Amino acid sequence: MSLANTASSYGSVAKTLHWLTALLILTLFPLGIVANNMAYELRTAAAPSDDLLARTAWLFSLHKTLGVTVFFVALIRIAWALRQPKPGLLHPDRKAESFAAETVHWLLYGSLVLVPLSGWIHHAAASGFAPIWWPFGQNLPLVPKSETVAAAMGGAHWVLTKVLAVSLLLHIAGALKHHFVDRDMTLRRMWFGAPDLPQADSSHKHAMPVIAALAFWALALSGGAAMGVYAPHGAGHDGTALQKVASDWQVQDGTLSITVTQLGSEVSGTFSDWTAAITYDETVENGIAGTVEVTIAIASLTLGSVTGQAMGPDYFDATTFPTATFAADIMRVVDGHEAVGTLTIRDQSVPITLPFGLSVNGDEASMVGGITLDRRNYGIGDNMADESSLKFAVEVDVDLIASRGSDQTG
Repeated sequence: MSLANTASSYGSVAKTLHWLTALLILTLFPLGIVANNMAYELRTAAAPSDDLLARTAWLFSLHKTLGVTVFFVALIRIAWALRQPKPGLLHPDRKAESFAAETVHWLLYGSLVLVPLSGWIHHAAASGFAPIWWPFGQNLPLVPKSETVAAAMGGAHWVLTKVLAVSLLLHIAGALKHHFVDRDMTLRRMWFGAPDLPQADSSHKHAMPVIAALAFWALALSGGAAMGVYAPHGAGHDGTALQKVASDWQVQDGTLSITVTQLGSEVSGTFSDWTAAITYDETVENGIAGTVEVTIAIASLTLGSVTGQAMGPDYFDATTFPTATFAADIMRVVDGHEAVGTLTIRDQSVPITLPFGLSVNGDEASMVGGITLDRRNYGIGDNMADESSLKFAVEVDVDLIASRGSDQTG
């Protein structure tokens, strides 16, 4: 059998790439469904086990790795196809059928690139577990860590997967129709061996199937936009903003973030809704110089791909415990400042000392601080008794700019 195509038959390279792609795609679809079902179970379980988390992450890593493999196989396949003659139509007189078949082929080729690429960009833009099993590719050039980019690519991946599924079903249906109804050589000439092939017509090359495929993609992606699939859709805030509080110092800009380590990967996120009532006397040189009382809306946390899981009953349990609070005295110490007080999460109150740097310039102040907490002190992830899945340590970082004012929200 020849490696290259001829005017009437496909070569062994094209056949190998075709069936390798088919094997990968037919593996990826059920794998993705199972992994997503396990992820849903993980988010909704009252106390998800270490084993469930590890198996879910493993399946997603396998799915992502095979997806990236499809991307490169598809590029090789397309590059090879562009260098080879394409076997002609066996039924050139069937204009409508030929047009549909060509359109489906273009949809398949494009989807085999766009589906894994959108998934890969989503992975690179998001923070979360389940790495790709490659020595490269966790991050991509020009792709920032961004919830907006991750959500847009995640939505595009979902839409384009549907286009791929429809195209694949139509492609299979057409092949079976040729084999069992028409009883022609369409399917056999893509299988290995050297069947006795009839002369094929090669006059079917035109642009309309490409235009039709582009229109189909545009329609599908527009439908996704109408459904809102490109917007960030983590657990998200429930829409009930915290009330403003009276404060001597008004936060003008600030970030309250946490970093956890899950399955060896760091995942960072931020709370978008929090308030702080701050008093501070910059003339105090030693001892208590003020107070701070912070209220945090737990549901406003965005924590990469594990946001939904973090809101679950065994973690923050945002439904039962919608807020966390930190009440402390601001202490002036020899080498800077400390906020000495009590942090309450899930009704568990623990004394903490938050060291921070502070710079006051007239009526404006900037503050940067951080602390490492132990999740076990707050009953978070109690079912994960060791650190194999989720580290005990949680890094908390705060960075804000405040000015003298009367009321404020974070």
